[in-house]
Amino acid sequence: MKLCVATMLLCAGYAAGGQAEYVGGTVSALSQGHGGSVEATDQKFFVFYSKKASVRIPYEQINLVEYGQKVDRRYLSAALISPLLILAKKRTHFLTVGYKDEEGHQQAMVFRIEKSAIRSLLVSLEARTGLKIQFQDEEARKAGKG
Repeated sequence: MKLCVATMLLCAGYAAGGQAEYVGGTVSALSQGHGGSVEATDQKFFVFYSKKASVRIPYEQINLVEYGQKVDRRYLSAALISPLLILAKKRTHFLTVGYKDEEGHQQAMVFRIEKSAIRSLLVSLEARTGLKIQFQDEEARKAGKG
């Protein structure tokens, strides 16, 4: 079923990926704040591309896919613009990918993903890895399942 959904998304023109920022993890080739794009459209690899580096992880090596959100209220900017905007929330979307490297060591990468890309990326990763997405909380589950 999930493979059918991923296939439909890809055929409909939705890319399973998008703009991302590496926010942390164990990959020495990447530094915190490294911007680029993540893609799960390749048949064999999950990839992160940037101007300075790229990382390709075989799907069969991935053993964790986790999604979470951080919700920030923008008090300072809202108070300056309009008191009504104090209630506005900004959601930041995070994807964690855990995997075994070529030497068998556990590695992890955490990305901040743009809102428009997160659902198709999660569906594609679930279909390609065969893993269930782990959600950090109920709000993330609702947003990720759409």
